[in-house]
Amino acid sequence: MDAAGPSSKRVIMCRAWERRLEDVRIRDADVNKLVMNYLVTEGYAEAAEKFQIESGTEPDIDLATVFERRAVLRAVESCYLKETIEKLNRLDPMILVMNRQIDFRLQHQRMIEMIHAGEMEMALLHAINEILPGIENNVILFSISSCLFCLALENYVFLIDFLKEFIRTTTLFPLLGPSQRLKLVSQVNAAILTSQNHEKEPKLPTLLKMLICIQNELDENAAFPLVCDLMTTELPDTACPYHLSF
Repeated sequence: MDAAGPSSKRVIMCRAWERRLEDVRIRDADVNKLVMNYLVTEGYAEAAEKFQIESGTEPDIDLATVFERRAVLRAVESCYLKETIEKLNRLDPMILVMNRQIDFRLQHQRMIEMIHAGEMEMALLHAINEILPGIENNVILFSISSCLFCLALENYVFLIDFLKEFIRTTTLFPLLGPSQRLKLVSQVNAAILTSQNHEKEPKLPTLLKMLICIQNELDENAAFPLVCDLMTTELPDTACPYHLSF
């Protein structure tokens, strides 16, 4: 039963709220589509394939492309940067061309790998062939270092000395840590999805954001049992109205 609260807010009792939720009918097929969308967008190819067999839900993208994308993401997760670059170029050479920031991070980390392995000459060549052109074409980085590169391009000796100093300074940088690696995985995944004309984010997190937004709006006018744990979506275990917040 609804009741009037002392704060002039409309108060909805927990049991009444649960009865309203029970009246809402959600089709299993719609839930399955949400799950499948999440799996394919996040690149969980094997799980998506099993879920397709078990639920009969068809993915909205060719699973073969999900397996290809998963292979690239695993290479990033394992910090196999040379393999990552090669796989991305085989998948679509335009991905790194259109995503210069990702290309720079991969090429830069690849150079750090070479330095840590003691391959200084290879690192120098890699900087000249792969990193320097990317910096020159990057408007933000170019605005910071334009004077240096103008001088460098006029004087080859200065260019080599500059790159050697750049490499020496870079040796202070470690390889990607776990959190940086996960961020790069997410960026690479989004870049591949964009190149395949697929949405970059799954629908489920968007729906959860909508839930929070709608709850906050309703909370301004009514006291009701808020979902305070999105992992379980459980309501407060009480018959009294709850006024919870995030």
